[in-house]
This record gives sequence, C-alpha cells and structure tokens, in this order.
Amino acid sequence: MCNNKANRRLLLSIAWVVIGIVLFVLSFMEVLDSFWSGLGGGLIAVGILQIIRHIRYRTNAEYKEKVDIEVNDERNKFLSSKAWAWTGYIFVLCCAVASIVYRVMGENELGSLCTTGLCLMVAIYFIAYMILKRKY
Repeated sequence: MCNNKANRRLLLSIAWVVIGIVLFVLSFMEVLDSFWSGLGGGLIAVGILQIIRHIRYRTNAEYKEKVDIEVNDERNKFLSSKAWAWTGYIFVLCCAVASIVYRVMGENELGSLCTTGLCLMVAIYFIAYMILKRKY
C-alpha cells in the first residue's frame, strides 16, 4: 500500500471514530434517538480496530507482507468475487421466499419491502451486467 493511500485510510478511520463519538454524545444528550448511539458505538469500534490495524501494518514487517499477499493474490480476488456472487444469489432467494411468506402471513408491508429489495437487486444486476458486457 502506498504511503499516501495508507495515510488517507488512517485519517478516514480517525474520522469514523470522531463521527461515532459525535453521534453517541448527541444521542446521550437526547438530541438523537437510541439508534444513533448504536451506530455511533459501531463506528467508534470499527474506527479503533482500523486504526490498530493501520498501526500494526506500519510497524510489523511480517504482518505487512501477509496483508500485501492477501490483497494482491489472484486466488483471494477470485474467492472474493465468488463470495459476492453467492451472496447475491442467496439474497435474491431469501427475498423471494420472505416476500411470499410475509404475504401469506398478512404482513403486506414487509412483503412489499422484500419485493422491493428483490427488484432493486435484479435491477442493479442488470445494469452491472450491461456495463461489464461493454467493458469486457
């Protein structure tokens, strides 16, 4: 990872912590509801973990080599691509089943939400397919 890119990622991680603290404090002061405190806590945790990871990457040569291999390895890129494909298939199937189950249960609003998610996923797939078809 180039130094400039690493510095930007470290700054982004620090920003996540700061945003998380702001959300948490605003929720604690009852300016925002409890959802935002949970999101703020999550951002704080993710930001701190990322900062630790960045520091470890910069200071531990063995860890740096391991991360660089994982990021640049073709097999890992292939597996990541396949995992996203499987995730898409499973999401589409779950939405389809859930929309039917919710409709049968009389939960029309939840059924419509699942159907909307399903349609959105299919639309995104179609657009991505058309773009990739032209590119490759």
